[in-house]
Amino acid sequence: MNQSSLYLRGLLLSLTLSLAGCASLVSSAASNFSDNLSAAVLNQNDPQTVRDGAPSYLLLLDSFIEGNPENPDVLAAAAQLYASYGAVFATEPGRSARLTERARSYGGKALCLSFAPSCNWREMDFEAFEQTLDELKPRNAEYLLAYSVASLAWIRAHSDDWNALAELPHMEAMLTRYLDIGEPTAAASVYSYLGILATLRPPALGGKPEEGRAYFERAVELTGGADLGVKLEFARGYARLMYDRDLHDRLLQEVLAADPVVDGFTLTNVLAQQDAAALLESADDYF
Repeated sequence: MNQSSLYLRGLLLSLTLSLAGCASLVSSAASNFSDNLSAAVLNQNDPQTVRDGAPSYLLLLDSFIEGNPENPDVLAAAAQLYASYGAVFATEPGRSARLTERARSYGGKALCLSFAPSCNWREMDFEAFEQTLDELKPRNAEYLLAYSVASLAWIRAHSDDWNALAELPHMEAMLTRYLDIGEPTAAASVYSYLGILATLRPPALGGKPEEGRAYFERAVELTGGADLGVKLEFARGYARLMYDRDLHDRLLQEVLAADPVVDGFTLTNVLAQQDAAALLESADDYF
């Protein structure tokens, strides 16, 4: 899995949840501050500023968890932010593995506190696991998504481990269930995640590229093109897998031609344009 795909899909939600999770433990004034700070970060056009500042929030969330280890909201927020940071900014494999392992641990505990059957998922076979998904309710959705994102980041950091890759069907099942019970505002990100999952492998190895294309197209539709990361992942996941040069170049040129400054998407759009330029530069070698 590429280094920034999970980050681009999860950053908006992870930062919002992390700041809101902290604010839920303090005053309404802090809650207003967290909302404003979250918006400021998401509208930042310099990724390096976020790279340098995010570790402070990781430590802050750790401190809240030390004092409130059974609070699923803060655990879920920490899982999202650790996963996002570990997926894109932790360039050393060992560090990425450590950060995403913590993300998954936090996410698993948050979901376990919210939904008891998930506490035993790792001991279940796939059929038994899948049956428990029907019991998930809207009140569990936030924690399900946090655990899913953290698990995807963990799988990316352990992509050379077949045992980790064997969990991809579980991720797909969880994200599909989220679409039934979760917030509609997160649907575009979830469809993009599903597109990434479906195009990680060629058809001969179990990939589902045409399903992936449908997921990406749905995500583009839901965002109205505002989130450039969706088209980036469409090009990187589907177009490259299927050696569709025309689609690949068209999508990436659309990303580069767009104005990245969009409320709530500026940071991820800037990152998407950086990756789009690199993909176009390497296209002749790839195709």
